[in-house]
Amino acid sequence: MDLARIQEFIGNHLLLVLAFVGTLALFLAGEISRRLSGVASVGPAEAIRLGNQENALFLDTREDREYKEGHIAGAVHIPLRQLSQRLGELEKYRGRPVILYCRSGNRSGSAGRLLRKNGFENVYNLAGGIVAWQKADLPVTRK
Repeated sequence: MDLARIQEFIGNHLLLVLAFVGTLALFLAGEISRRLSGVASVGPAEAIRLGNQENALFLDTREDREYKEGHIAGAVHIPLRQLSQRLGELEKYRGRPVILYCRSGNRSGSAGRLLRKNGFENVYNLAGGIVAWQKADLPVTRK
């Protein structure tokens, strides 16, 4: 494929090319931001390993209604909108890995950045959130 054909394609499909470039830029910006935040993403299997072998804390950042519908057993519940005011409640867990989760992983990513800024070192985001946890056929509780 020569340069003239590429230029012709771009000229004929300008909106498509711009949409592709914009989508690619948004994706790359998100990936760069995630990597610079110091919050690692883990899948359900790795989260279980961290919980079992390293006594990780599961922190549910969803709203009350969502939490009551089902959560990971033993999880601490602090909604994202309250987290900055309630950071003191997490001091006793500072030396442990913290696995944050929400419905899909977006809110918990924001919570992870907040914890990192406040000195928590081993911060993880459950990739795909509680949705991924349930798709992996892992248990949730309403207690």
